[in-house]
Order: sequence, then structure tokens, then C-alpha cells
Amino acid sequence: MIRLIGYLFGLASVLALGVAAVVAIYLTNVSRDLPDYAVLSSYEPPVTTRFHAGNGALMAEYARERRLFLPIQAIPDRVKAAFLSAEDKNFYNHPGVDVYGLARAIVTNIQNLGSGRRPVGASTITQQVAKNFLLSSDQTIDRKVKEAILSFRIEQTYSKDKILELYLNEIFFGMNAYGIAGAALTYFDKSVTELTISEAAYLASLPKGPANYHPFRRTEAALERRNWVIDRMVENGFVGAEEGAQAKKQPLGVTLRQGGSSLFASDYFAEEVRRQIIEKYGDKALYEGGLSVRTSLDPVMQIKARKALQDGLITYDQRRGFHGPIEQISLTGDWGEELAKLTPLRDIPEWKMAVVLAVSPQQVDIGIRPEKEAGGKIVTERVTGEIAAGDMEWAFRSAKGDRKTSKSPEGVVEPGDVVYVEALGEDKPGKYRLRQPPKVQGGLVAMDPHTGRVLAMVGGFSYGQSEFNRATQAMRQPGSSFKPFVYAAALDTGYTPASVILDAPVEFVSGGQVWRPQNYGGGSAGPQTLRLGIEKSRNLMTVRLANDMGMNLVAEYAERFGVYDKMKPVLSMSLGSGETTVLRMVSAYAVFANGGKQIQPTLIDRIQDRYGKTIFRHEERLCEGCNANDWTGQEEPVVVDNRAQVLDPMTAYQITSMMEGVIKRGTAAGKVKLDRPVAGKTGTTNDEKDAWFVGYTPDLVAGLYIGFDSPAPLGRGATGGSLSAPIFNEFMQAAVEGTPPGKFRIPDGMQLIAVNRTTGMQAFEGEPDTIIEAFKPGTGPADVFSVIGMDEYMAPEEILRTSPQANQAVTSGSGGLF
Repeated sequence: MIRLIGYLFGLASVLALGVAAVVAIYLTNVSRDLPDYAVLSSYEPPVTTRFHAGNGALMAEYARERRLFLPIQAIPDRVKAAFLSAEDKNFYNHPGVDVYGLARAIVTNIQNLGSGRRPVGASTITQQVAKNFLLSSDQTIDRKVKEAILSFRIEQTYSKDKILELYLNEIFFGMNAYGIAGAALTYFDKSVTELTISEAAYLASLPKGPANYHPFRRTEAALERRNWVIDRMVENGFVGAEEGAQAKKQPLGVTLRQGGSSLFASDYFAEEVRRQIIEKYGDKALYEGGLSVRTSLDPVMQIKARKALQDGLITYDQRRGFHGPIEQISLTGDWGEELAKLTPLRDIPEWKMAVVLAVSPQQVDIGIRPEKEAGGKIVTERVTGEIAAGDMEWAFRSAKGDRKTSKSPEGVVEPGDVVYVEALGEDKPGKYRLRQPPKVQGGLVAMDPHTGRVLAMVGGFSYGQSEFNRATQAMRQPGSSFKPFVYAAALDTGYTPASVILDAPVEFVSGGQVWRPQNYGGGSAGPQTLRLGIEKSRNLMTVRLANDMGMNLVAEYAERFGVYDKMKPVLSMSLGSGETTVLRMVSAYAVFANGGKQIQPTLIDRIQDRYGKTIFRHEERLCEGCNANDWTGQEEPVVVDNRAQVLDPMTAYQITSMMEGVIKRGTAAGKVKLDRPVAGKTGTTNDEKDAWFVGYTPDLVAGLYIGFDSPAPLGRGATGGSLSAPIFNEFMQAAVEGTPPGKFRIPDGMQLIAVNRTTGMQAFEGEPDTIIEAFKPGTGPADVFSVIGMDEYMAPEEILRTSPQANQAVTSGSGGLF
């Protein structure tokens, strides 16, 4: 018997050693190709890139995985407690694998056999980190063994807090939210520190299966799971019984965070910044790099710019009458269900989509599109209203702008038509006016002329209507708004604002083709000064001046100012027949406003990487002494302006002075009314296809154009002065309100001399029709009456008849006539 026992013991020992050897060999083989867990120390997950306005307000977020990394110290204890209770209550006690938890799970699963319940898991947080970071999700024995081995090794290498930090920043919560910070923003639109016990418990329930606990589609299951987590928090001593009971009474309270632009009216701006980031750093840096981008956007000015452009586009469009309904839907059954299927313009919240329910000669009865709840369900309430005939009177016009015979709404809309409406005001409940998205479009840019910072940008009527940015992407002819660059080249090469050019018909022959430029509206005025050429936007004078200087010089100036990259030196380009963008034109005019300094237009002030290191800064000017720790009697620090001087400051002032005349007496007379000096230039292209205005005060430059996306005539009289200048005026009045008015600085050494408006010669005392003109040192009014282009087109006696001052100069013997 003893021998038998010894035999059996020996056999068992051999078997045990054999099994141990097999297990050792298996573990050795499994461990041989384990991934390197040292990568966890350099964990850099894809992180959300965030754009901020100039005042720090969040503009937009971009991410493939919506995640914001948070160090463990920044995560509140109640949030950590919720996840420990839901996932691994013994986390701070086990060595990576929870043996007791594993045994409990095995027993539970045996007891649940045949019950249809889901098997209970026993993976610790450390095991989940090993799986999520280093292994696949394959349900195999090999993977589970590797997971356990890695968990032991990770626990020996990293602290518990570091492992929990990795877990809470990596896990997926559904709704494209990754990490606890991203989940808090996505589900509750708040930071982690603001989460309540019930909210933290709900988030802690999601990693097991986000789709199983969807807040809207699986609300009951979500509440049940959340309450289970709260019970575990109470059971584990993280939360008091009374607090837990109160938390369980709370609704889920999910408030989904909207994607895209977060700041009102900033869509076009944010999209342009997005394109620039991708161009500069690549797609991956934007969507995974966790960049912090501080833009130059002024949110208040942006709203004012948007309103001004929209007002102008609507005003023009309504003169052309009603285009027709957006859509036609059936009124059979619940009209709200059908209407809710259509997508309104989300970036114009003051406009509501509505369906026409009934039409009479006095009014139109409408039903307002019902809103959708966060889960996508349509609200049951149906809101109705009415449009009085007087609040849609503009729609009685035809497409040509003339009156229709009927003044009744019955000839405009019919039941089932889907239209846009706008409430008249809180004092008139249920009353609306008819609206329609305009077919005409435009773009507007406002900029600080001293830094090049773009403060506002509007790329069209509505980003929801069209994402095409007409401020930066639309290549349009600037028309006469290009002329100041021709005159700047002239003033830099010896001409003065008082130089006289002949405004008379002229023709040029090239390649067998004859070109006969004309002034807008036809006609000519004979000899006139350069000033009048800009003020009245004379094409014939501008072409003669460009021909006299040579187009190569004009092209060099256009390229220097950034209007074009490469300009073809042909005469028609002097009238703005090339194509450029609003942003380029505004940037070029900024040089006039700032005294001739080159500026780099920018929408971005600064870019920081995920660690807070600045990788781009627009401001390149130096400030010696700005970082002094304290004041010890030293001089005030001075910002060193190292920008290139691309235009003589005196020339810049002369052009500014001449463009002030555009607003006082010229093509924009009576259209721009500010409480401070303002200069600008209108632009109208051939057949009135585009209407421009670009202008500036000493501290703000803005420009815009209006035109159809497929260029077509805007109509007779649709000029930069009649269409665009009023929009510029509305915007500038709002933008400069409450700011101290400045003055255009006159450079030292300039002479201010009274001259005759027509002849440009020095005015006699008491002479009418004079103006104070600015001259550079060594220049001044002409002693003799000289007219560029006069010899070929006018006899001397004709000049004498058109210019009394010239006649006086000749008859008194004071100088000759050329």
C-alpha cells in the first residue's frame, strides 16, 4: 500500500512537472512576441484641435476622435470613483489581474448558465489598458494570456494613477467621443469638473457598450445602468446613501454638443482657417494634433459685417421680386412631419421655414417648421402664424423689378409652398414677414491696416446656403477699385495730384484690334486733374495715364501690393479687368491706410501644439524691453517696426487724400457718412456684373463686392457707389461706434497748397473752385498749363475755352501753354 501511494505520488509529481513545463514553454512562447509596453510612457492619442476667436471664445473643433487629454490630477474624485465602481473597484489593490474578481465572475457565469444573461467580465482597468493600447480585441485564449502578462508588467512599471490616466483618456464613449473630457463635452456640453454624480455615473456606464445605453434610443436601459453604477458608488463608500438616492432621481439630462462652428456667424472664417492649417501642417495635424489656434476674429465685428452684407443682398434681391417657393409639400395629414424633413438655414436663426396653409387677398396663413428634440423626435406642438399682404409687398414685383398688376398674395404663393419667414417682433406674436435667400452673393473682409489681422470675414449670404467663400475663393474683376494703384505708380514717378490729363475719347490698336475705352455712362470732361480722375473714376484719364507711364510699371505696383501674383502688362488691366479676391484688395488698400508699410494678411494670430509650445506667431515686430520684470526708471519699451516700406508715405497720403474726395464729391458722394476721416474707391465692372467698394479709416480697412456666382448683369445703375458703398457705410458705422476717431497722418515735409480743381495750377487768393492739395518736397502746382494727351486731341484755343485760368495765364504772359 505504501509502495502504491509512493508510486501514485511520483506519477503525480511527474505529471505536475510536465504540466508546469508545458505551461512554462507556452508562456515563454506567448511572451516572446509581446508588444513593447514602454510605448505607454510616450502616449500621444489623437486630440481635438480647437480654434478660438481673438477674445478667447471657442469657434470650432476638429477631430476624427473627439478627445481632449486631461492629466489625472485634473479629473475630480467623484468621476474617478464612478469608473472604479463600474469597472474595477479593487483597482488600487490588485497587481494587474483581480484574482478574487475573476473567481467571482466564474461562479456568477456558472450560475447564469441557461438564463440568457450576458456573461460577466472580470477584466481590470489595467487589462483594458493592455488590450486597448497594445493588443487586438480577438476573443482568444492567447490574447487573454498576453493581456494578463502585460497587465502584471504594466503594474510593475507605472503608477496606478498613470494607468488610470491612460484609461480615462483613451476609452470610447460613443458619439465619436473619446476620453472623459471629450465625453463630458459631447454628452453634457460641460467640463469634467462640472459633472454631477448622476452624470459621471452615466458616463461610467458607457464603455461597456455605448450603443446599449444610448441616451435617446435606449433611455430605460441607460437609466438602469446609470443607477446600478450609483448603487456601486454607494456600496463602495464613494458616495453617501442620501446623495446616491438623490442622484438616481435625476433624469439623464443629456445635452448633445453641436458639431462644427460654435461661435455664431464664424463659419466662413473657421473654414478658411481650417484650409490654411491643412495647407501648412497637413491633415493629420488638424484632426489629431490637438492644436490650439488663436485666430484674429473679432466676434462682435463679425456679426456686424454679416448683418451689413446680408442687409445689402436682401435689399437688392427684393427689388427683383419673388423667386418662388423653396419646395412644395403635401398638406394631407400632419404637415409638420413633412416640413420637418427639410433642412433650414441653420446659421440664420431669425428666419423660420414655414409652409403656406391658406392664402387670401389680405394675408397668408402659415405653419412653422417644428423643432426636433435632441434624440431626433419631432415635437408635437404645431405653431402657426400669418403674413399680412403689406409684409410681403416686395414679392409683388416681377423679376425685372416692376410692379405686378395684382397686389394680392394670391398671385404669389399657394397652399403647400415652403417659404422662409421672419417674426415681426415680440409685440406682434404670430405675425411674420416673407423672406427669401437671395440669388445674388458677395464677400466682405475687414482688417486692421497696421497688423494685417483679419477682424471679420463674410463669404456669402449664408454658410448653410453655400460654403463657397467669396471673400477668399472667388476670383472677380475689381473694376475701378484697382485704379488707385495706377495713380500711386504715377505719384511715385513725378506726377502730382494736380497733374492734368485729358479726359477725351482715345483708341489703341494692337494686333489688328482697335480698343476704344469709355467712361461709365459715356461722355468726357476735357482736361482734368489726377484727383478728379479718381474722384469721378474716369476710365479715359486712367488709360491715358497708364499708357504715359507704361504698363510694366503698373504691373510691378500691382504685384508689389499683392493684388495679383503676375499681372499681364496690357492697358485694359489698368481698369481692373484682371481677377483677384476681396482679401487681396483689402490687404492692398491697407498699405495706403498705414503709410506704405507692407502687411501680411492673416486670420491666425498664434498656433500652439498639444503641449502649449508656440509653433507659429503672426506678429514679427520686435519689442525690446517689453519683458522687463519691473520698472527701474528705464524708458518705455518701443516696438521696432521691421516691415518693408513698399510705398512712399507721402504717396500713400496723397492717394488717401484723393480717395477722401471720392466719398465727399465723387462716385460715393452721400453714400458713406462717418464721424471721422474715411477714404475709399468704388468699382464697377463691364455690364455691371460686379459692384465693389474698398475703403478705410485710419484704423480699419474694409472691402466688399456684390455679384452673381455665375457673372451676370446686376442691372443698369448697379454700381459700386449705389450698391456696395451703402453696405460699407452700414458696416463701418457699426464697427467704429464707440471708438475714438483718428486722423490720417500727414508725413513731415509735405506742402499743402491751394490749387484750382480743374487746371491744377496754384489758386489766386479768393479764387472759387479751389482745393488744398498735398505736394511732396520739390514739387508743387505747375507754372504752365500742361495736359497729358492734349496735343493729339485738342487745339490750344479749345483748352482756353474750357479753362478760364489757363486763358488768364496765357493772356497775362505768365508761362506758356503746352
